[in-house]
Amino acid sequence: MKSKLFITLLSGLAFLNQTSFAVTTKPNIVFILADDLGWADTTLYGKTKLYKTPNLERLAKRGVTFSRAYSASPLCSPTRSAVLTGLSPARTGITTPNCHLPKVVLKATEGTKAPATSPSISPDPVTRLNTTYQTLPETLKAAGYATGHFGKWHLGPEPYSPLQQGFDMDLPHWSGAGPAGSYVAPWKFKDFDADPGEPNQHIEDRMAKEATAFMEKHKDGPFYLNYWMFSVHAPFDAKKALIDKYRSIVNPSDPQHSPTYAAMVESMDDAVGTLLDTLDRLKIADHTIIVFASDNGGNMYNTIDDTTPTSNTPLRGGKATVFEGGVRTPLIIAWPGITAAGTRNETIVQSEDYYPTFLAGLGLPAAPDQKFDGVSILPALQGKTQDRPATFTYFPHAPGVPDWLPPAVTAHQGDWKLIRIFFAGENGAHRYQLYNLHDDLSEKNNLAAKDPERVKAMDSLIDKFLADTNAVIPVKNPSFDLKKYRIEDEGKQKDKKNKKAKDE
Repeated sequence: MKSKLFITLLSGLAFLNQTSFAVTTKPNIVFILADDLGWADTTLYGKTKLYKTPNLERLAKRGVTFSRAYSASPLCSPTRSAVLTGLSPARTGITTPNCHLPKVVLKATEGTKAPATSPSISPDPVTRLNTTYQTLPETLKAAGYATGHFGKWHLGPEPYSPLQQGFDMDLPHWSGAGPAGSYVAPWKFKDFDADPGEPNQHIEDRMAKEATAFMEKHKDGPFYLNYWMFSVHAPFDAKKALIDKYRSIVNPSDPQHSPTYAAMVESMDDAVGTLLDTLDRLKIADHTIIVFASDNGGNMYNTIDDTTPTSNTPLRGGKATVFEGGVRTPLIIAWPGITAAGTRNETIVQSEDYYPTFLAGLGLPAAPDQKFDGVSILPALQGKTQDRPATFTYFPHAPGVPDWLPPAVTAHQGDWKLIRIFFAGENGAHRYQLYNLHDDLSEKNNLAAKDPERVKAMDSLIDKFLADTNAVIPVKNPSFDLKKYRIEDEGKQKDKKNKKAKDE
């Protein structure tokens, strides 16, 4: 919980620091979070022939690129809550992207019903990020940082908006799942319109412009700029000229062949370039930490240009699945004085790690009784070998997208990944999938039957994780009949009738 004493103490220290020195020694922080951008959606990992991300390449040359970075969840709101709190969605109860819905739910509860085809009953999740949690912007603000949020939030409207979670300002102050109406103006945001004279302004161009103004205002620092992009989430539209450019070069035999999505990726990358240009122009890049991450894997279930928005090949699955395509994401961290330029790292990183890493690197204390589910990855940022504890992805839902599973939880430990599918085995026992990702990145060869001792050991870690986080877990469905369950239907998209992007 938040500690008023902690906030007051840090504020006082920050005031003394700022009044004693002309320039603060604390670095600025720019945290860029893309929406639904998959691991294979940038040129960082050599998996795309279509998309162009030169500014991400430019950023990568300034810091370290992680090949095994994971979102806290395969859906957006849970990951966003993890970034801000350092806590797993299993602990906060935010396990679905439902924070735009009108009903306020602050505590997860056991579910009460499910169809007979479901082996378990999913819990009823939280719909707002509770303001009792100590957030990263609150800690930084207390330490003297100016804080600004730009773009998507999706953790609840007033009184759970960025303005109640530690941010001094919030644009466009929007609680929806995606941009209001369209990426290209006119938009449908309340009290926020396109710049005069730019009737076809792109929302990322506008957000980058507003972020630039924030950095200019606070160039003497320190500042924390939270630029959470709308891109590349639905609705799927982009600048017409860019769509036309990609339409002329797409290869239908390439798994990635949506010209609209390619155009969206380019506008996203352009916005990153605008921020980098601003830091260089203001001559503050050498004392600004930059993080670029994504909230979950690429979307493989909607339809645009008569194809899926993207492909996560060679990863299995995508957004809303616990397979690698749903949770493995791009990550670059450039931290002057800490990271070596143009390096790569194989350490496993998860969304819960950012908050404790910032505290460790900045020398700031956690609040009294504050705990984290993530760990500091400072050693990895410094280029050292870091053996870290197992990481967990808790996803007690089954949205019915391609490669879906019944409610599940996963553990990553080194090269190994275990998936526990709640109550989906014989006699109501859990069912398991075990993969060696070093040898089987596409998760095709389930080794659970061949290595039961490893399954048992990793499953005990899952038990400990669920107990430690006080997770509200699925319960056994009393009406489920395994003999009537068609396991061959797992992983097949349940409903393709509605080709329009859903607001999720």
